[in-house]
Amino acid sequence: MSDTDSFIEEVTEEVRRDRLFLMLKRYGWIGAVAVVLIVGGAAWREYSQAQARSNAQAVGDAMTAALSAEDAAIRAEGLAAIHSDSAGAQAVVDMARAAALAEADQSAAAAEVMDGVATNGDLPQVYRDIAAFKSVLLKADSLAAEDRRLQLEALAAPGGSLQYLAAEQLALLDLEEGKTEAALARLREIAASEGVSRDLQDRVSQVIVALGGSLDADAQEG
Repeated sequence: MSDTDSFIEEVTEEVRRDRLFLMLKRYGWIGAVAVVLIVGGAAWREYSQAQARSNAQAVGDAMTAALSAEDAAIRAEGLAAIHSDSAGAQAVVDMARAAALAEADQSAAAAEVMDGVATNGDLPQVYRDIAAFKSVLLKADSLAAEDRRLQLEALAAPGGSLQYLAAEQLALLDLEEGKTEAALARLREIAASEGVSRDLQDRVSQVIVALGGSLDADAQEG
């Protein structure tokens, strides 16, 4: 390599270093900010998780204390004072409160609490379905039969989380209205369904027999 080529290469390398230094000087803060964001994000995530655990424990402890009361009305009052930032945790508290109110013969107030859970769009559908189902049961003495039927039919739609439990209640509503054959047909359908729990299957089978029916529709007709 000639002296000229060596000189040019040295100058070029020097220019590259100067440019790199200039770039680091001009844009190096971006890397520093990125590091701060990454570290800060990890710290915030850890803090948030710790806060969530702490809040969940606080809610659990408060529920345990409230539920330890022997009087249902006092339990309901204690549960009413518990508030959680988590929609799911609050739903659990509210459902426990509704149960205590129902036990204290305050069905209307219990149904109102359940309706609040059922209409909370921040909750998973299964929570809302359970609350809506419980609300219908709590309003059995105050809600017109046709209104109960409409709500139960919505819950009994195929694929719903409470499909078969709602269908059972529809069958009982059929009996309430004197529609024994319709009730038997609905109960047989429940008993024959694959997704039905053993407890529910046994329960509807007992009702069918008590009504003088048969699990086999063809045998009953014969």
